Amino acid sequence: MQDFRADSAPRASTGVSGLDFILGGGLTPARLYLLEGTPGTGKTTFGLNFLMAGAACAETGLYITLSETADELRAVAASHGWSMHGIEIFELVSEAGLTPDAEQSILHPSEIELGETIKAVTAAIERLNPARVIFDSLSEMRLLAHDALRYRRQVLALKQFLASRDCTVLLLDDMTSEPTDLQLHSIAHGVISLRQAPQPFGMERRHLRVVKMRGMKFQGGVHDFLIDTGRVEVFPRLVAADYHSDFDSAPRTTGSKELDDMLGGGLTPGTNLLLFGPSGIGKTTTAVRCMTAALERGQRASYYLFDEGRPTLLARSRALGMDLMPYLERHSLSMAQIDPAQMSPGEFANRVMHGVKQERRSFVVIDSLNAYLQAMPGQNFLLLHLHELLTFLNQQGVMTVLIVGQHGLVGEGRSEIDLSYLSDAILLYRYFEAQGEVRAAVTAVKSRTAGNQRSIRELRLSAERGLQVGQALNNFEGVLSGLPTYRGSTPLLAEQ
Repeated sequence: MQDFRADSAPRASTGVSGLDFILGGGLTPARLYLLEGTPGTGKTTFGLNFLMAGAACAETGLYITLSETADELRAVAASHGWSMHGIEIFELVSEAGLTPDAEQSILHPSEIELGETIKAVTAAIERLNPARVIFDSLSEMRLLAHDALRYRRQVLALKQFLASRDCTVLLLDDMTSEPTDLQLHSIAHGVISLRQAPQPFGMERRHLRVVKMRGMKFQGGVHDFLIDTGRVEVFPRLVAADYHSDFDSAPRTTGSKELDDMLGGGLTPGTNLLLFGPSGIGKTTTAVRCMTAALERGQRASYYLFDEGRPTLLARSRALGMDLMPYLERHSLSMAQIDPAQMSPGEFANRVMHGVKQERRSFVVIDSLNAYLQAMPGQNFLLLHLHELLTFLNQQGVMTVLIVGQHGLVGEGRSEIDLSYLSDAILLYRYFEAQGEVRAAVTAVKSRTAGNQRSIRELRLSAERGLQVGQALNNFEGVLSGLPTYRGSTPLLAEQ
């Protein structure tokens, strides 16, 4: 990733590289921050990563818990395979404090003074003198305070005390107060908000947003993140304007002289090609033919499969004379099967970026955008997301092939999405009837970088010759109506 750091001031790592990138390197030390989110969004997991990052730098960490026991916290860390070495856990509510004979109980706020809770916290901090502190959670303190004024004064007093101890503090809040209560936002030096959005089908989506950071430049907007066993990954929102590189823009062959002629010379680095047509007509085979040509001239490629299974694609390509296994074995080709129900748009964009920046992939195929659409909350979001992704790929000199399937096999071609304005070149596929057979035709309807031909050519797939593109078909009628027929005299491929 490109460095987003706004200054060279020392930063305290959050323990999550993606969040550090969003914050320009991490948190400003010796400040108080708020991490808010409803139960289950991952606040405790982020807090543990924050303390473990400090422990890795020989910084003492203290986890003050009012809502969970020390055993529960250790169990959470153990489930991820994490070590709590160097991290002290302080339970504000001990087992003795919960007995009926106890003079005071945190379960009965009316019988407790908030000051005693703050006193216990300050005593623990004075005893351990930690460099990093997690306070989990503020909802109990809010209940003890009875009113907003007292709650604010006690949090301010805690903030002043912690500032004098030169420690970085992360306050966790489960947002059980009124939605309009922004007391903590005004007190904290920075606010990070976590959100979990359930989906009708598939894995829930997790989102992170930096609400504010005083005196720090950060990357705004909503960022996807993932919590899995042993890892927390934040995927910073892609901003294509942050990435630029120089590259050779000379056209490259598609592997078919006829396709090269149709596109005005071939594929140009830093552009994208959209293949649009009905199912089974040859869009994927065309993409594989272009990618194989790139692999043969030494480029590295990534193929992202949303629809077809990987074994099926490999077998079909081999049957058409394009064996991809040698390139997979040499790692010059990366082929990933993507489940849109399990992967967020941010994670997918991050995977594409990693392939381009770290693995030097200069040819990318996304097959197809119809399934990719299902991972998005709406068409407008898809278009904005794809605009940033394609702009990034273009600025890196990558050749990108996008596949979009139309609804139905014959008739007027329609799709769930319209990417014509985002595409640098478009190949349009249609079935047509001739001599009692259903055949396939292809035409280049757009090219921004070269003078494309407007002729219509026959497309044929065979085990003997692979992908064939014929001569321009004269007297072709009804292509734009969706029901094309051919009444010309040019020999068809099956007759040659």
